Amino acid sequence: MAKLAVNVDHIATLRQARRKINYPDPVTAAMAAETAGADGIVVHLREDRRHIQERDVRILRQMVQTKLILEMASTSEMLGIALDIKPNLVTLVPEKREELTTEGGLDIITHFNTVKESVKHLQNGGIKVSIFIDPDLDQIKTAHKMDADMIEIHTGAFCDATTEIEKEKQFAKIVDAAKIASKLKLGVNAGHGLGYSSIKRFKGLNEIDEFSIGHSIIARATISGMEQAVRDMVEIIKNL
Repeated sequence: MAKLAVNVDHIATLRQARRKINYPDPVTAAMAAETAGADGIVVHLREDRRHIQERDVRILRQMVQTKLILEMASTSEMLGIALDIKPNLVTLVPEKREELTTEGGLDIITHFNTVKESVKHLQNGGIKVSIFIDPDLDQIKTAHKMDADMIEIHTGAFCDATTEIEKEKQFAKIVDAAKIASKLKLGVNAGHGLGYSSIKRFKGLNEIDEFSIGHSIIARATISGMEQAVRDMVEIIKNL
C-alpha cells in the first residue's frame, strides 16, 4: 500500500498571515496528522521564509515520530541547514520568489552539476535524497545518473487539467514515469495538487511508494479538523 506524507506548510501560511502571533502551529498540526495515520510530515523551508520557519523544522525534527521530509532548493544555505538538522529525507525542488506555489519540476538536465553535488553532499551526511521532477523520461534517467535515492513526480499538470482528454494525457505521463523510475530502482513518490477525488485515479499504480499531499488536507481540516481530514485521505489511499 502506498504511504501518505502530509505537508503542513499551509498551517504556517495561516500563522504568517499575522506575523506577530504564534498560532496555528505547524508542529501541532504535524502531531495530529501522525496520530491520524500519516506516514510522514513534509515541510518546505523557502528562501524567503514565507511560511515554514527554521524554528519549525528544528522542533519538528525533535517531535516527528514517523519521518521528516524537508523540501528545499539546491543552495548552499539550505544544504547547511539540512546537514545540521538531519531530516530523514530531503526533496530538492525548484524555487522562485514570485510563485505562489511550486510551479513545476526541477530541471536537473540543465542544472546537472549543481544538483548532483547537492545530492552527494546530503548523502555523505547520511540523508536520503529525492528530486521533484516533471514526469519526463529524460529527467528521470538523469536523476538515476546522479544517484538520487528516489524521485517525486510532479502531478500538477494532471490535477490542473480541465478536460478529461487532457487529464488522460497527463496521467499517462505519470504512469510511464513511475514505471520507468521503478525499473531504474528509484523510489517513486508523487505530489502537487492532489486531492480527495484526483487521488482515486491512481488506483492500481503500484509503483508509487508515497503520496505527498498538503493543501487539500489542510483545506478540509479547517472544516472537519486535522485528524479527521488525514484519516479520510488515509482511508482512500488504503483502497487504491
